[in-house]
Amino acid sequence: MWAVLRLALRPCARSFVPGLRAYHGDSVATLGTQPDSGSGIYQENYEQMKVLVNQLRERVQKIKLGGNEKARQLHKSRGKLLARERVDSLIDPGSPFLELSQFAGYQLYANEEVPAGGIITGIGRVSGVECIIVANDATIKGGSYYPVTVKKHLRAQEIAMQNRLPCIYLVDSGGANLARQAEIFPDRDHFGRIFYNQAIMSSQNIAQVKAATGEEVSAEDLGGADLHCRKSGVSDYYALDDHHALHLTRMIVRNLNYQKKLDVTVEPPEDPLFPADELYGIVGTNLKRHFDIREVIARIVDGSRFNEFKAFYGDTLVTGFARIFGYPIGIVGNNGVLFSESAKKGAHFIQLCCQRNIPLLFLQNITGFMVGREYEAEGIAKDGAKMVAAVACAKVPKITIIIGGSYGAGNYGMCGRAYSPRFLYLWPNARISVMGGEQAANVLATVAKDQRAREGKQFSSADEAALKEPIIKRFEEEGDPYYSSARLWDDGIIDPADTRLVLGLSLSAALNAPIQKTDFGILRM
Repeated sequence: MWAVLRLALRPCARSFVPGLRAYHGDSVATLGTQPDSGSGIYQENYEQMKVLVNQLRERVQKIKLGGNEKARQLHKSRGKLLARERVDSLIDPGSPFLELSQFAGYQLYANEEVPAGGIITGIGRVSGVECIIVANDATIKGGSYYPVTVKKHLRAQEIAMQNRLPCIYLVDSGGANLARQAEIFPDRDHFGRIFYNQAIMSSQNIAQVKAATGEEVSAEDLGGADLHCRKSGVSDYYALDDHHALHLTRMIVRNLNYQKKLDVTVEPPEDPLFPADELYGIVGTNLKRHFDIREVIARIVDGSRFNEFKAFYGDTLVTGFARIFGYPIGIVGNNGVLFSESAKKGAHFIQLCCQRNIPLLFLQNITGFMVGREYEAEGIAKDGAKMVAAVACAKVPKITIIIGGSYGAGNYGMCGRAYSPRFLYLWPNARISVMGGEQAANVLATVAKDQRAREGKQFSSADEAALKEPIIKRFEEEGDPYYSSARLWDDGIIDPADTRLVLGLSLSAALNAPIQKTDFGILRM
């Protein structure tokens, strides 16, 4: 079937496009406007977001320490490198490390701190090859596996399989946490699944390297290097110490004969026209305050250039083509609630990106799909289903960033966790739940009031307040980004100013895997 692109010409049409700055010849129009940094709203937004970003950085720095001072000193006294020192020594000098799931286990276990879930995972370049790195932190409970440690390890393997990235395991582990064995051992997605995944990855020709940088059992004659190199043959290389083990690991990766084959064109990268930290003042933390998603796009894409698709139709959803660090990307961003037109436009755009092998970026700030008798009659259910189906079926790499609210079915339509984005990140102002706390409290209060009325009983304002208060409190707590990240509902909380870099690293990693052909099946008329 031929794809037909329809163009409607209108004199001076460019003056009507929101956020359009200029175009020259064959170049794509640039987006973005200079914000009024002196305005009260901008300053309030900036200051409030900056508070959240500073809090994020402080918490990250504490997590990076790993175990307590006593555990760290004991570890180093044995001549070992700390886990993060091992990662830094392994990756190519000067290259970035995209750490994932830093807040795994954050405030998850009562009276126990398990920084980063007891394990470091991320994507780093080793001998020029992008690899998933999994490093046990022995300063945290001896490197033993909590339930969240297992979940984080499995997520790293999932990323490796989805993106065909070689896996490097820097092992220094005490094995399963025996006190929590019932949560770790028996179920499908627990400890044994790690070894299952290793076998599956091997069958898929995804290389894996295991560097035992610490002793998995204490006695040399039970599991040390001499036994496994000289007698059992389990080990392939003999390392004298941590530094030597990491050197050997780099050599092994160099000898993989791995070549990255891109399914997309790549152009020289260009910086956006606007400073990234302006995102603080544009977006802020007040989710009820509207902003134009194009202003966000202008601060993350190459040259702030954006070829908007169907700019005048379904305008509560912004769609279009751009590049990030030279890689092509199709962007789907929210500018309000999703109507039927928005949903159909989204489905159309996603199909185009899949046909062209262009990865998709979803910028979520969504309250959901429009509801009401009028909209139901107009077909919002079937039109919303078109978009949800398109998102679900799309085989191109999908990356999602929640930059504001993510509520209800809007989370699905904008590629939430259930729709398998390759990567999903949150800004520190993000909120995720079925609906907002106040909205949920109002719904439940209405139900309670109606029930009391049927029973002939009064429902006073004091009763209503007593009902609403704990509901709002619980929704606020469970919608918090740190609550989400602690449970690995995402791949990390990021500074908005780092969004472009995180996207570039994620895109580069995702494009290691061949892009599969998409079959959308039947989309309801």
